[in-house]
Amino acid sequence: MAYFESSSPPPPNCLLPLPPSPTFDPPPPPPPPIRPLFPFPTRPAIRVTSEFDSESSIFFHKVSCKLLQNLAKIKLSFQNNNKGDISDSQLQFHSKYLSIHYDPEQHNALLRSSLDVGPRLQFRAAHDLKAQQGELGVVAKIADPGYALELSSPVPAIGLPRATFKFPVGEISLEEREEEEVNRVMSINGVLKGQLLNGTCCAEYKDEELELKYSYKDEPLSFIPRISLPSNALSFAFKRRFGPSDKLSYWYDLDSNDWSAVYKHTYGKDLKLKAGYDAKVRLGWASLWVGDEGGKAKTAPMKMKVQFMLQVPQDDIKSAALMFRVKKRWDI
Repeated sequence: MAYFESSSPPPPNCLLPLPPSPTFDPPPPPPPPIRPLFPFPTRPAIRVTSEFDSESSIFFHKVSCKLLQNLAKIKLSFQNNNKGDISDSQLQFHSKYLSIHYDPEQHNALLRSSLDVGPRLQFRAAHDLKAQQGELGVVAKIADPGYALELSSPVPAIGLPRATFKFPVGEISLEEREEEEVNRVMSINGVLKGQLLNGTCCAEYKDEELELKYSYKDEPLSFIPRISLPSNALSFAFKRRFGPSDKLSYWYDLDSNDWSAVYKHTYGKDLKLKAGYDAKVRLGWASLWVGDEGGKAKTAPMKMKVQFMLQVPQDDIKSAALMFRVKKRWDI
């Protein structure tokens, strides 16, 4: 009997061996990066701020950058007029423990340093190279919250160190003061603050004069009377908010009858209109701020702030003057 291969497909339940899967060799690892023989550090970001005041026709410039991964900061500032003359140049270096303020025109430097010894003790020092004078101080935190004792003395020492005791509601300082060429007496200065009748009361005693101030503030209204003793000079400030965009401020001095008033209207965050009058100098004025008035140029649109001001003297309206001020920042 002869057997022949059938050309029909195998039954569905019949399993056939799968062909062997092809083998792939893994790709070779990438070559290690080539490091330069002499690596150069990346350049720190530089901030340049320029400001121009039309009243004085003077440009004011500041150039600053952060060094050592933001551990220190260096800043150069100077002024120049429309003729290009440079003046009032200052060079500053700031870090956590040391700051140097150098004046190239005076060839003088002021050094300040602070060092924390544990969480409750801090040492401070300042020295003026040209005057050969300085100050040494130590601050000790006695207890939490807000109690501290500070001792400071000029160098070279000319008397007992000044002692200041700080507590949550104020501070009191005791120091020697020279009244005559040979006599030195102890002087006491202090500040006390506290809550009184939905407001804040503040008493400050300095140079044998006592100033009492009371501040009452709520959402729409603020009232701040102030009196100085023994001169009995009395003044008060009044502020009224009519909405989120409108505010009126008024100040009056009862001793001299001087007063001033300011009305402010804001259009969003970056546009502010202000108008006011000052009776002491008999001057009316109005100003327009483009950019946050109290903020920095960094947060303003295009990192630029502009102020236009119109001043109108009451006694000579024809001598009214329009001035402007521009502040611009560049990040390089």
